[in-house]
Amino acid sequence: MPARRPHVRTTTLLFFAAAIACVSGFAQEVADSKPLPGIAALMHDVEANQRKAEAIEKDYIYHSVETEQEVDAHGAVKKTAITESDNYWTDGVPVRRVVKKDGKSLSADELAKEDKRIDKEAANARERRAQADAEGKQTDPKGEEEITVSRLLELGAFTHPRRVILDGRDTIAVDYAGDPKARTRNRAEEVIRDMVGTAWVDEQDHMLVRVEGSFVNSFKVGGGLVANIRQDTHFTAQWTKINSEVWLPAQIDAEGAARVLLFWNFNGRLHASNSDYRKFRANSTVLPVATPTAPDNSAKP
Repeated sequence: MPARRPHVRTTTLLFFAAAIACVSGFAQEVADSKPLPGIAALMHDVEANQRKAEAIEKDYIYHSVETEQEVDAHGAVKKTAITESDNYWTDGVPVRRVVKKDGKSLSADELAKEDKRIDKEAANARERRAQADAEGKQTDPKGEEEITVSRLLELGAFTHPRRVILDGRDTIAVDYAGDPKARTRNRAEEVIRDMVGTAWVDEQDHMLVRVEGSFVNSFKVGGGLVANIRQDTHFTAQWTKINSEVWLPAQIDAEGAARVLLFWNFNGRLHASNSDYRKFRANSTVLPVATPTAPDNSAKP
């Protein structure tokens, strides 16, 4: 069974707090007199816009190729695994349907098992959401507890806003650092409290376009059984604008060692790239994007 990846918005909020504060060759900081928006207000706008974007995102499907390299103590690659999947929404729940492993398409029986897994995952998500709604709690589309921007501001601080040109668009880059003395309510908040970082927000759309992250210290929960993250584990996530209407995940890279329940589990290097964005509930001409083109011989929903 494939590891359950966090939904886009959950990942978005976690990545808010995770970045290496640097602007290198891919981005150019701009010095001008135009006033910068307030950081707190900007981040609240991003959160609100992400919720609105989900209504559009539900009409899309895209292909993902995930390459995981397991390394030994000296950094040499011991094992490489490649998983291809289709990402889409079903009954209001974002899902990931595996269609290939190590270049080999899943058999009819394997695809049937994958569909059953997805049906069960979606049903469980709806059940968690219903229970949370009854208790007056706010969750993400998968029914997982959300960490809002307001809560992030209690767990740490956004600082050093600056205007940066990223892929030809104006963005606002802000740094984030968790407060090691902040009181947490759950394990996810404990993870965030130990992160530092930078997020790039598209200035026109007020949506996340890039984040980079790193853990300051080694982190364990439950003696390492619940979560175990090695110091200096770092990652990068990028989004791309499709059809001039919605920002969708484009790429994720990670290096280090991390295991957090069923969400993340790798020891080495992880690279996931998305492509073939298209609508499957409405007619649309999807604009090409600068991501690798995946083979079109996989089963589609």
